[in-house]
Amino acid sequence: MRLSRFFIDAPLSLGQHELPEAQAHYIGRVLRHAVGDAVQLFDGSGQEYLGELIEVGKKSVRVELREAFAGLSESPLHIHLGQGLSRGERMDWAIQKATELGASEITPIVSARCEVRLKDERADKRMAHWRQVAISACEQCGRSVLPLINPPQELDTWLQQIEAELKLVLHPVAAALQSHEKPHSLAFLIGPEGGLSDAEVDQAKGAGFHAARLGPRVLRTETAPVVALTVAQQLWGDLQA
Repeated sequence: MRLSRFFIDAPLSLGQHELPEAQAHYIGRVLRHAVGDAVQLFDGSGQEYLGELIEVGKKSVRVELREAFAGLSESPLHIHLGQGLSRGERMDWAIQKATELGASEITPIVSARCEVRLKDERADKRMAHWRQVAISACEQCGRSVLPLINPPQELDTWLQQIEAELKLVLHPVAAALQSHEKPHSLAFLIGPEGGLSDAEVDQAKGAGFHAARLGPRVLRTETAPVVALTVAQQLWGDLQA
């Protein structure tokens, strides 16, 4: 039976812990775990903890953590994904897969052709939702460190702030990724559902970005980060054969 693994949004250490209400409800009421069941917890610090449930009630769950060990190593390639803001499931998919593929940082980008605009309370709700998408992806794929999910930014603001050894904007007419030397840090700019305009691509180039293509076909906005991160991790990161 696969060992259940959960993220706890609080510092962990060896010994007994009462779990936060949300995790307690999920473990006790949804998964129906019982006293004596083994669990594995992580807090985003890079450490993992093995323990045993010692109390499972309707409103509270307690665990005794008995072993700590280093979690899965992060990729040596630091990737910052600037992902064009898109609707609902497309954005969720991009964040989920970018997390699974080792992105260190993700920033939703607001550009001219974005069909989504988030403000105030709605933006806060989406940020919380995206963070939970990333948490669930980490629980599934084994990452011990959460990627940083930044608030949505206007394209011009992000271009002025981004720092990376290699900066790439995806474009169907450009050089392939493997034409670049191995970087230690990488920034990807991927357009929304309607793509980036020619003026925005030129703006990115003016900010030090190189145009790069992923092949002969035009990919959807939610597909592009999966392919881009996979190729980058295979060339320069931790997916090498």
